[in-house]
Formats: sequence, C-alpha cells, structure tokens
Amino acid sequence: MAEVVTELAKRLNGIAIISSDLEATDLNGTDIESMTAHIVSFFKDAKGPRILNKQILDQIMQSHIPEAIVKEQVIQRPRITPITQHNFSIRNLEVKKTGAKASDFAEYFNNRLDRLKSMILEGRNVKFAEVLKNIESIKQLMNGRELGIIGMVYDKITTKNGHILVTIEDSTGTAKVLFLKPSKESSKEQMRLFADAEKLLVDEVIGVRGRISNPFIMANTMIRPDIPIKQRKRTEEDMAIAFMSDVHAGSKLFMEKQFRSFIKWINLSTNYKQDLAEKVKYIVVGGDLVDGIGVYPNQETELTIESIYRQYNFLFELFAEIPESIEIFMLPGNHDAMQRAEPQPPLAEEFLKEMKFKNIHMVSSPGYVTLDGIKILSYHGTSLDSVIHGIKGLSYSKPEGAMLEVLKRRHLSPVYGHNPIVPSSTDQMIMDQVPDILHMGHLHKNGSTDYHGTLIVNSGTWQARTSYQIKLGHMPTPAVLPIYNTKTMELFNVDFNLIND
Repeated sequence: MAEVVTELAKRLNGIAIISSDLEATDLNGTDIESMTAHIVSFFKDAKGPRILNKQILDQIMQSHIPEAIVKEQVIQRPRITPITQHNFSIRNLEVKKTGAKASDFAEYFNNRLDRLKSMILEGRNVKFAEVLKNIESIKQLMNGRELGIIGMVYDKITTKNGHILVTIEDSTGTAKVLFLKPSKESSKEQMRLFADAEKLLVDEVIGVRGRISNPFIMANTMIRPDIPIKQRKRTEEDMAIAFMSDVHAGSKLFMEKQFRSFIKWINLSTNYKQDLAEKVKYIVVGGDLVDGIGVYPNQETELTIESIYRQYNFLFELFAEIPESIEIFMLPGNHDAMQRAEPQPPLAEEFLKEMKFKNIHMVSSPGYVTLDGIKILSYHGTSLDSVIHGIKGLSYSKPEGAMLEVLKRRHLSPVYGHNPIVPSSTDQMIMDQVPDILHMGHLHKNGSTDYHGTLIVNSGTWQARTSYQIKLGHMPTPAVLPIYNTKTMELFNVDFNLIND
C-alpha cells in the first residue's frame, strides 16, 4: 500500500507536498487518477505552502467526492436511435507537394502572404492612410509620410530602451517597424498597440500603419487577419456533439477503466447525466488515437501493446462498442502511424484491416467537418507548442489562450519550422473558412472559450500524467469529455473520473 502514497506524490510533483502524517490506509478504496484531479482542483488557487495532510485529504474527500462520484447502475434498455437523419460533410485538406528548392519555399511563403494580406484588407476595422503595393515602394516616400504596409514578420527584438523593433518583409524587400514602449502619459491605444506587438510571432502576417522616420516606420496601428465577429449557428434539433482527443490506446497510461465508463455512458447503461448522453449524435476525435511506436526514445517501455497494428485493433474494438446511430470522425495526430508533416492525411485503410464501420469516418488534420450545419475545424494542435513558447503569458494550463491567438492570425501553424509542414505551393494551414467551433487536442488539458462567435474547445486526453509531464510540471485533465449542445449552445464537461463500478 505504501506504493499508493509514493505514486500520489509522484503525480502531485510541483503541485503539492504530501505530509508525513498521510498513510496508505487513508487512500483505501480511492482511484488514484480521480483523487489526483480533486487534489489539483483544491490547491489551484491556494496561497502559501501547498501541503496535503490528513485533515485536508478528509476535507477534499468529504466536499468533492461523495457528492460527485456516481455508482453505476445498469439500465436494461437499448440505446435509442435518433429519428432524425444525419447530415454531415467532410472537407479533407489535400496538398500538392513540391520540391525543396529555394523557389519552392518562396512560392509557399508568397502564397501565405498574399492570402492573409487579402484577409487583412477585406476585414480591417481601421483605414490605412495609404496601403502600399509593396515594401520596396517605401524608398520613394519622404520622411514624415504616413503610410500603410502589409508583410510577414521576419524578426523581432527588444531594444535596450525597451522598444520593440520588428522587421517585416514581402517579395520586394524589408522594412523596420518600431513600436515605442509606453510611458505613464501614453494613451490606452498606445499601450494596447505595444501589448499586441509583444505577442508578435515570427512568420505571421500583419498590417502596420505608421509614419516614416528613417530608417524606421514608427507604428501607430497594427492589424492581424483575424476572424470577423459573427453569430454562431445553432440547430433546431436538441442534439449534442462530443469532442475527444489523445486517446493513446496501447500506452500503459491509457485510462481504460474511465474509457469503458464512457462507453457504458454513451450506451445509456448508467444513470450518470443520462439526459445529456441521449442527445449525443456525433463524436469528433482530434488525433493521437494510439500511442504509436518509436515516437520518442525508449517508448517501448511505456507500452502495453508493442505492435502498431494491434494498437489500432484495440482502439477500434473499443469504438465498435459505441452505437452505430452515432457518427464518429477521427483525425490523426503526431503519435499516429503516418507522416508528421502537416496537413496530415486521413488514417490509412490498412490500419482498419477487416474492420469496417459505417459510422466511423477518417478525416485529415486539419480538416473541416460540417454537422447539421455546424462548421467544425478540427486540428490535432501540434503547433500549439510553438505558439505557447513564442507568446509571453500563454501556458499549457490554459490551451484556449493559445488557440485564440491562432484564430487571430487565421493560421493554424504561424511559426514555420517548429513542426514540419508539407512543402507545397499552397499553404493549407490558413483558415480560409471561419468555423463555428475550433477543436484541438495535443496539450492533454481541457479548456474552452468564445471568440468572435467561434467556440474554442480543447478536449484534453484519456492518458494519465506521463513522466515527461511530471518533469515539466504539467497537470493534464484526463477523462473529461466536452459535450456541446447545438440547440442551447451550451458546453458541458462530463468527468469520467467520477464514476465508480
């Protein structure tokens, strides 16, 4: 039993310290994953030392667990098949690969610049004093002249005086844009401009209005492509969409018990939140379906299934237990058996072998899925690492923050080179359509928010906390399933850590 305390201490590394008065018997009958989630929630906003002792453990168990944990009760009745018809479409992103010559890369970046430039010009909410056709044209203008330019961020540095100096470029040349550090007398607009400049990422496309002060352009306005404010679509039918990702089937840390609780729940074989389960018509699975083989060094020591084919067999055996009346859409992720470069094509048929499912559909990552008129852009989210590292204030604990920044840039992978992109004459990672819902995974952390009418959802994981996450101090939220009601436009989180057999 002492191993239970040791395991809990390992999972709480960086979150809380376990007191010496805590004994293994105090944890009798508790699920280690569920207990970890409740302890993390308890200490989330705590100030001062975070020490888990007997008194606090009792408090957590009394205030959270008895009220929340549901004893499963088998209900002897079949899943109700919806009377309404399913109405869905899939738009997979296909890419025509090019070579690796300098001209090929130039074509790719020019495509990105031209398309995002058009979005800036179409959707800008302020008027440029004058929009130059290209950066080279600046040389013809006098000092002090007001102008507007659009280009791609090549470089960003902070000067010794705290100003931000950005080099932007297009196919004709470069320009240096200076964002002045605000003073106490600065207006709110000036402070907001500098704050936006601090969030600039290399390779994103921006519009800048300013005044020429050789050798710089002194910025007074900055514009991103951004998404327009719109009304999110809703359905007349009282139905729901479930979002999940990062199943990691085949991993020793795959939470099979909780996943099987989900299967019982979706089959209406438990009384836990049954009214919500009855409404689920679609499920979108956003990548890392299995844990994969050779994704990182010594991965074989952390697998229960060491064959990639058997991992997928196990995965589909699980999903085969979901009622056929529910349509399922699956995307690949960086752990899946296919190219790492994005966009990733749909999972190959060879991994399905003899298993054929009428209700399971393979989708590219990223890919668009329209469900009864609700447009969903789903992407595994590998690029979120570079976005979080590139923007101060973002963190793995709030994935919705990074996803919001992606929407502002209308590009799913704005920083080129951190995750591989398929060399192509067309940049398919650009958001050419504005979704009602943006869905991602990858970060193993649930999060959601609304931005300009688009619902942002990160669907967490079904894998317990890994040793790598412990090292980083990252606390995932496993086995928490986001469910979106498309009629009421409400998002619910169903926690399968709270169901006991």
